Amino acid sequence: MSLLVVGSMAFDALETPFGKTDKIIGGAATYAALSASYFVNPVNVVSVVGGDFDQEHIRLMHQRGIDTEGVQVKENEKSFFWSGRYFNDMNSRETLVTELNVLADFDPVVPESYQNCEILMLGNLAPQVQRTVIERLNKRPKLIIMDTMNFWMDIALEELKQTIGLVDVLSINDEEARQLSGEYSLVKAAKKIMALGSKFLIIKKGEHGALLFNEEKVFFAPALPLEEVFDPTGAGDTFAGGFAGYLARTGDVSFDNMKRAVINGSALASFCVEKFGTERIINLSSSEIEARVQQFVNLVAFDTVL
Repeated sequence: MSLLVVGSMAFDALETPFGKTDKIIGGAATYAALSASYFVNPVNVVSVVGGDFDQEHIRLMHQRGIDTEGVQVKENEKSFFWSGRYFNDMNSRETLVTELNVLADFDPVVPESYQNCEILMLGNLAPQVQRTVIERLNKRPKLIIMDTMNFWMDIALEELKQTIGLVDVLSINDEEARQLSGEYSLVKAAKKIMALGSKFLIIKKGEHGALLFNEEKVFFAPALPLEEVFDPTGAGDTFAGGFAGYLARTGDVSFDNMKRAVINGSALASFCVEKFGTERIINLSSSEIEARVQQFVNLVAFDTVL
């Protein structure tokens, strides 16, 4: 199944307890497309960058089978830039700088060659931009996956709810689920959120795994215990890209196959946090991914007598 990823391509400057970086490549579409490329090719991308975006980064994406026809380049402007500092627990962070630049007035254009996408992955963007992409497709994809964040819940809640009503799968973290629903229990939160229209809901819990909901069905995927986490930036987008890419490769969007997609997305995300930025997920081997997926399987495999 063909896959279209929409989101930001950006620069990040990061500081964690393990060190710091100057400007490195980042953005939701970058992480998601790289992750998805291990399962399906091509991965089509709609995004926007400034003239400062190094073409070497684009070439690296091409090498991974990522099509960038839908990436607008505004030569006289700057790319989106985010700088942040993570604290010792690696779960909390402080935003130091946010420069929207080209993303401030991003008007997504979907090339004709992308029009027949079967799976649409909407990375974290303004809800109106996400909705615009859906409306600009000639026909509705078989599956629409959407990511968002609490920022949009704060400033554009009604628009966000309207856009959620147009998608099949919503992916958010536990803090965002509680804010969006007003419920502390994630089970109650899931019911309220799915009532907005999405058939499936993924609630990411960072180092505590992820939950997949559909009607009354629930699936829990653990997180892999890692000796060191260098940088959690982009892990959620890497997860979403792996999830979408696996579904695109298998062509099966059932709940049972989504459980497998959650495990594969989690495996890719576990690689992402091992190095700064996209460094760890650019050149993975199929054997590395297969071994990592098996580690996840082994975490929950056991024999019992009932």
